[in-house]
Amino acid sequence: MSDERSEPNGGVTVEEGQTFGLPRWVLALLPVVLLAIVLGLFLVGNPFAALGTGGEPLPDVTISYTTLPDQGTILVHVTNNGPNAVTVSQVLVNDAYWNFGVSGGDRTLAPLESATIEIPYRWNPGWDLDVTLVLSDGPTVSHTIVAPSTSPGVTGTILGTLAVVGLFVGIIPVALGILWFPYLRSLSEHWLHAVIVFAAGVLAFLAFDATFDAIELLERVPGAFEGSLLFVLGVVGAFFAVQAISSWREQKAAAGSERASSGLWVAYLVAISIGLHNLAEGLAIGSAFALGRVALGTFLVIGFMIHNVTEGPAIVGPVARGERPALKHFVAFGVLAGGPVIPGAWIGSYAFSPTLGTFFLAIGVGAILQVVWELTKMAQGDTGRAATPLNLGAFLVGFVFMYVTGLFVTV
Repeated sequence: MSDERSEPNGGVTVEEGQTFGLPRWVLALLPVVLLAIVLGLFLVGNPFAALGTGGEPLPDVTISYTTLPDQGTILVHVTNNGPNAVTVSQVLVNDAYWNFGVSGGDRTLAPLESATIEIPYRWNPGWDLDVTLVLSDGPTVSHTIVAPSTSPGVTGTILGTLAVVGLFVGIIPVALGILWFPYLRSLSEHWLHAVIVFAAGVLAFLAFDATFDAIELLERVPGAFEGSLLFVLGVVGAFFAVQAISSWREQKAAAGSERASSGLWVAYLVAISIGLHNLAEGLAIGSAFALGRVALGTFLVIGFMIHNVTEGPAIVGPVARGERPALKHFVAFGVLAGGPVIPGAWIGSYAFSPTLGTFFLAIGVGAILQVVWELTKMAQGDTGRAATPLNLGAFLVGFVFMYVTGLFVTV
């Protein structure tokens, strides 16, 4: 068999898999090689040299957060966002110059480098602290520690306590909400659709809630990480990831899979999306304890317990018709939706950062938006309309109910 073919316009013969007589892998690499050559010529030639004014870019340093391991120490976590190295020359605490040290011993931070500044300062619990960093070329960076208290640190006891907290905040409230399942099965078709749209309202509220939390965190995300774009990346990436799972389910359903055709898949998607949101809740709780705000963490636990009970019926609403799922599915719902609070609390207590918190919140928002779309399609029923008066009212009730229960969460 010949690997050659004739071109209709010139009788030229080329091997199969070639264009212009070149292998395809050469054509794939050609633009990359040419780009490297162009970049090299640009850097060597420096065509913008004549436009230079001699000015240097301003330093850009962000204080991400602070921790207080004891009443004689302040730890300030900083990141250099600028293109040039910066040196921390002096530190002020409450307008007084103070001694300090930098992790690694070098006070100069390279571009995109993070460091911890240790200040031996005897502070009083509950009295605000104003910390200011003075850079070598003059600019200052300030941060206020409101009502400081000792950070408990990360120990086995703390991790165990946070696991128990996660159990009460996440798994138990969701499980209690799932107990509404027998009642949901007794509802008529129209009212069941209303419950599904109610679930969409619950999730929509969570999406808004997570978005506003992320906006607050964006102010503390180091500029080098492009916090706004990171949030967009998390939302879009999570949305299409969940959409890919949903499309795969639809393909399986079209192929005749009964399980894929049932509401069980949608229920799992709801549980996963709520779990991603609860992961961010765990971050908030863990970081509150890690930063020494134990009272705040306690209020968060109580508030989230009341808040999260509503998530149970949102999960089991899609499976309230047809054959009752096995008990293992209800257990999986509770673990998937409520369980992520525990690893979230661990991460928040050990390695919390505004960047990580923003990204987790964004992932939750993206997943929730896709599942809201799925629930809306599921609530259309035989009429093909989801926007019935009953459904619109149910959506509003879900939204308002989450707002009211959210008032118990002290942020």
